[in-house]
Amino acid sequence: MHTTWIIARREFGRYFATPAAYAVAFLFLLVLGILFYANIEASAMRSFMMPGYAPGVEIIINPMTTLLVFIVPVLTMRLLAEEQRSGTIELLLTAPVRDAAIVVGKWLGSFLFVAVLILLTLLYPLALNQLVQPGIDWGQVASGFTGLLLMAAALTALGTAISALFSNQIAAAIASLAVFLALWLIGYPASAGGGASSVWQYLDFSSHFFNTLARGIFDTRDIIYYLSVTALGLFLGTVILEMRRWR
Repeated sequence: MHTTWIIARREFGRYFATPAAYAVAFLFLLVLGILFYANIEASAMRSFMMPGYAPGVEIIINPMTTLLVFIVPVLTMRLLAEEQRSGTIELLLTAPVRDAAIVVGKWLGSFLFVAVLILLTLLYPLALNQLVQPGIDWGQVASGFTGLLLMAAALTALGTAISALFSNQIAAAIASLAVFLALWLIGYPASAGGGASSVWQYLDFSSHFFNTLARGIFDTRDIIYYLSVTALGLFLGTVILEMRRWR
């Protein structure tokens, strides 16, 4: 555990020394701020036609899910791919460190950085609470941000595993984005019904968020789903790293 935490702190600190990470963070907060302002303006115009209408916290939470799908591949692409490109992966694999500790440490450092970005956006619910009467539903804020953190944990775990497959960071980012989009959209074609449709719907990444957590509903099935995907990503990353060790 101590080794895992050392690796996690190192990876977390490296984000603050990387211009690309600052650029991604800036774009994330900038785009979210623009969308927040646009939604507030649209809601103000709508309130003239519908007296009593007030925007909910979904104008903040919903766009963040889409942004996470696109920024996480950029933040995780270098985790193991860069180690392989530079050759330092050999030092890690020959060091007295377990493969699982390497993967979990890399993932934890990445997840903590994304979690910081998510928690910084709590400023938007605070601002929205001052703009609407009688205020926003803080229960929905709690469930929504919990869902965002669970989603970030799952995405960063998958991104870490995919990064272990490549020595090229761009290839790792593209592959991660492709997998994320597939998981995000996999439930939409499943409209025919039946058992197969239920399976695809369960695998749908977005349905576990928008149907419950985004609406202020804590459902243990959704929490288990995201934790399972996180565990799967870390397991796959460990297996891939072990395969490289024995090549």
